[in-house]
Amino acid sequence: MKRAQWQQMTIPPLVNSRISILHVLVVALSMALTFSAWHFSKKQAESRIEQRFDASRDHIVGLLRDRMLKYEDALWAGVAAMESHDGDMTRAQWRTFATHLRIDEKYPGINGIGVIHFLSDQSLNTYLGQRRSEQPNFNIFPPHDHPTYMPISFIEPEEINAAAVGLDVAHELNRRTAALASRDTGDAQITGPIVLVQDAGAMPGFLFYAPFYRGGVPTELGDRQNRIDGVVYAPFVVRKLLDGLLAKDLRHTSISISDAGQTIYDEHSSAEELHDPAPMFTEEVQLNFYGRSWTLDIRSNLAFRENNSYVQPTVILVGGIVIEALILSLLIMMARANRNAVAYADKVTEDLRIEQQKLVRSNEELERYAYAASHDLKTPIRGIGGLTEMLKEDLEDYLSSPDANPEIAMSLDLILDRVQRMTDLTNGIIEFSRVGAQSEDGSPLDLSELMTSLASDFGLASHQVELNSSVNTVSVDPVGLRRAIENLVGNAVKYHEAVADLRILITCQKTSDFLQFSIADNGPGIDKKYHDRIFEMFQTLRTGDAPESTGIGLAVVKKAVEVHGGEVKLISSIGAGARFFFQWPKDPKSDVAQGARVAA
Repeated sequence: MKRAQWQQMTIPPLVNSRISILHVLVVALSMALTFSAWHFSKKQAESRIEQRFDASRDHIVGLLRDRMLKYEDALWAGVAAMESHDGDMTRAQWRTFATHLRIDEKYPGINGIGVIHFLSDQSLNTYLGQRRSEQPNFNIFPPHDHPTYMPISFIEPEEINAAAVGLDVAHELNRRTAALASRDTGDAQITGPIVLVQDAGAMPGFLFYAPFYRGGVPTELGDRQNRIDGVVYAPFVVRKLLDGLLAKDLRHTSISISDAGQTIYDEHSSAEELHDPAPMFTEEVQLNFYGRSWTLDIRSNLAFRENNSYVQPTVILVGGIVIEALILSLLIMMARANRNAVAYADKVTEDLRIEQQKLVRSNEELERYAYAASHDLKTPIRGIGGLTEMLKEDLEDYLSSPDANPEIAMSLDLILDRVQRMTDLTNGIIEFSRVGAQSEDGSPLDLSELMTSLASDFGLASHQVELNSSVNTVSVDPVGLRRAIENLVGNAVKYHEAVADLRILITCQKTSDFLQFSIADNGPGIDKKYHDRIFEMFQTLRTGDAPESTGIGLAVVKKAVEVHGGEVKLISSIGAGARFFFQWPKDPKSDVAQGARVAA
């Protein structure tokens, strides 16, 4: 088709002047899908956050149990040491044992480790003689009416626990009850809440006992009561225990502990830095061990709230709304642009020259508008795709789990598919708009090098793309020519069922004013009734199982050729491959090439 003929053609509208009911229905259904995905994602986020709180709760309880087991091991190590000396270790020997135990390093939170002996009136004087031989000022205190004496013989480190040496734990109910329970059961026991005599801060604490006996471990209750020699014990201030066990800056929960209704540790005060007055989660856990029942009140704090917001569902909702808004805006802009073009065409004058100039100018403005709109859409589209990819990465563990709901992955993939579709469309519109928009002479196009590049770009073997040409290079708009040939070769690759069997023959012959190009392939062919349709914008013959296409590639070829005064023709039928012909100016100084440059 000659250039003058192309200029006189009536441009068909790209879309109807109104947005159709089908378009509205598609947007409405898409919005419904977006809100469904948001609602489901919100529920999943809430479930994941609750699971994180449960994991934090279990971690706290597990740490507390494990630490108490570790302390118990230290007590039994002391029992073994006492039994190895027949229950008669000296103060110096106990100090040696405690030093090698390295309680400051291995048992953070513990106040010390010591020995309590069980005494009767008959054994009291002998015991005092032994203790005063090591500590002349040793005394048992305070006096009480209980028949059994249970003085603390020694404790290490003694410097911080000196006030406890000689204390008779039988004087006070909680200390005595737990010691007797340890004697009778043969197991480790802890006391109810007490205040340690060596603690100047008078903070809640407890004692931890493990019994040792004369002549080995008895199996009967009566033997245990008669042969008890004493207990190895450790004093604890609860706050020091928790500080050593559960550093606040390493967890996102606060806890309080109560024993028999008495609070022995509390982080729920409003004075706490991370206190949450309305915690997202709270739970009470009963911890039964060593003869006591502790109630742990575990609550999420501000750090938990900050790290477990509902951002992801909101991103899905906002991303979906933005995509729908972009699609709707594009439809509205295209409909409005089309109405403007039709209204403008209705006002043309009888002067054919002016009519042609106005029509060309209108087309150029529309193409620039399409280019600008498509280019401006690329940034938000990339942003939406990036956000969706981040969501998929964040949800990777969940989506790969057996409990994952497949609809989430489907929804995310649907968003990515739409983003890719929008990207392909905008790139295609930009490419179409660039054709003829500027002079693109550049360096002459070497056809042999082009064949090598085409094979590499489309993953073909060198023998699959063959050149038969009477010319070596083309100087007229080499960029536009390359674009046209690449689109035709890409079309052949895309629709060939077995790419390994694809053969493409490119020929170029000189005529008087043009170079006559032919691109032939051995693909599935094209039905003759579609030969005109395939060159229109957004038209594709894609079937359900065929590759995705924007329907712009052949429109780009047609425009690139017609800008240079040529015409594209197709010879093809179903099952017989396809052969495209077009003309291209051969001389940069020719009238045809100069006319194309002016049009650009």
